[in-house]
Amino acid sequence: MKPLAGRRILITRARHQAQSLATALEEQGAAVLAIPAIEIIPPDSYEALDAALRNAGNYQWLVVTSVNGADALAQRFQTLRMTSDALAPLKIAAIGPATARGLGEIGLHVDEIPKQSIAESLVESLRDKVAGRNVLLVRAKVARDVLPDQLRKAGATVDVVDAYQTVVPAASVEALRLAFAASNRLPDAVTFTSSSTVTNFFQLLHEADIAAWPPAMAAASIGPITSQTLRHHGIEPAVEAAEYTIPGLVAALCRWSAEHESQRE
Repeated sequence: MKPLAGRRILITRARHQAQSLATALEEQGAAVLAIPAIEIIPPDSYEALDAALRNAGNYQWLVVTSVNGADALAQRFQTLRMTSDALAPLKIAAIGPATARGLGEIGLHVDEIPKQSIAESLVESLRDKVAGRNVLLVRAKVARDVLPDQLRKAGATVDVVDAYQTVVPAASVEALRLAFAASNRLPDAVTFTSSSTVTNFFQLLHEADIAAWPPAMAAASIGPITSQTLRHHGIEPAVEAAEYTIPGLVAALCRWSAEHESQRE
């Protein structure tokens, strides 16, 4: 029997990013229900990002904190008729391997990837390399300030620019209401791949008039920061990935399923 056979797993990633997780879960035998908790949309303005890219020579480091940031850079290169050569003199840091691959696809060489795909680990990787340097940090409109604050403490001058923002998809409210209807079997677990997916999922629960988190439903977190956000909402994650990646999350779910064999369908 496959590790997740008989399990119904709800995934909350943005629609355009959900397929890799869905496929990995299905390969392990899970029945996947995709209800996006976030939708990636442009920032209120690209003015700051475009100005920074046009003046890339002012910086020594570019730091990108998500695949969405890499995608935004690709779009702005096209709009501004720029190439990756404009950023060639900069050292580049990516928060994890997926972001590094996204940057590589647009011709950018990544010099620094932290051991763990979280801001705290990226700070440790850069702390001794950014003193006296100008850093361009490309990220979501709403994000934790750990990275810019700690880089500034390390002696860097940091410009933070919005590359995108996340919103709650309107269609997901009704989809969640139907999924949680009394006539339907509830998911065994819900996966969360960022703090944004957690925050927005609880907003979806509220808007769908779902009063409380079902006690039998497990929360599966990609890492400690996402778990921290779950706890802020009163939910202790039953699953936390040891490696803060999609494969790490799937592996953690497989271990959890084996430990709760009696609860299979």
